Amino acid sequence: MSVKYYLDDFLKFFSHIFSNRRLFIDLVKDDFKKKYLGSYLGVFWAFIQPTITILIFWFVFQVGFKSKPVHNVPFVLWLISGMIPWFFFAESLSNATYSIIQNSFLVKKVVFRVSILPLVKVFSALFVHLFFVIFMALIFIFYGFLPDLYWLEFFYYLFAMIVFVLGLSWITSSLIIFFKDMGEIVNMLLQFGFWMTPIFWSVNIVPKEYQFFLKLNPVYYLVEGYRDAFIYKVWFWERPYLTLYFWTVALIVFVSGAIIFRKLRPHFADVL
Repeated sequence: MSVKYYLDDFLKFFSHIFSNRRLFIDLVKDDFKKKYLGSYLGVFWAFIQPTITILIFWFVFQVGFKSKPVHNVPFVLWLISGMIPWFFFAESLSNATYSIIQNSFLVKKVVFRVSILPLVKVFSALFVHLFFVIFMALIFIFYGFLPDLYWLEFFYYLFAMIVFVLGLSWITSSLIIFFKDMGEIVNMLLQFGFWMTPIFWSVNIVPKEYQFFLKLNPVYYLVEGYRDAFIYKVWFWERPYLTLYFWTVALIVFVSGAIIFRKLRPHFADVL
């Protein structure tokens, strides 16, 4: 199939979302509510769990290990500006991996474009992410870091993360239908990625000759990007090589994910 064919299909995908935006929004809302349906605290668990995790890490490293400020920035600010984007990335990918299996009743509907289901999971996680970004901004203000133009760069890195996660989730959500262990593999890779990404430790503690390999992790670009926006005051174009590398990887993953999903889509109903 030609490049033009896939470009047309991409345009139809986004056109379908826009034309059915009310349905898309309803799916996102329903997915967000269903996650916590039946529990006493309901949707509040979406905010309680990440908050507790942040507090635990803060207590261990700030109180227990007496972590010093990083680049003259209070450790708690440096920590949350790395953990919050990671939470969004991990939750989006983990949930989107199961998006087709959990909505198998929609797969047989001819008029329904199944490829939007992973995106529904991503936007469902976005609710919580935006809450924590606002929460983080308030903490920065409390510590005397007032909003400036660099904070708007957050939207760029959020968009970059959504593109990257959507491409990955098209791959994982389609493969898990035929390879059930894919979900466990994703969770294992996320655990490994959490410790290998400089979220609660600085990349500068690693010898310079090894820092290059850590920076090959695309999530490094996103985590450090949030810190560039809120702490370091660096525009993304001031890191041209990292930006070029990230978008090369992200677009390859995005296009590959779209192609793999489209190739496997006709067989979903037979397996499910």
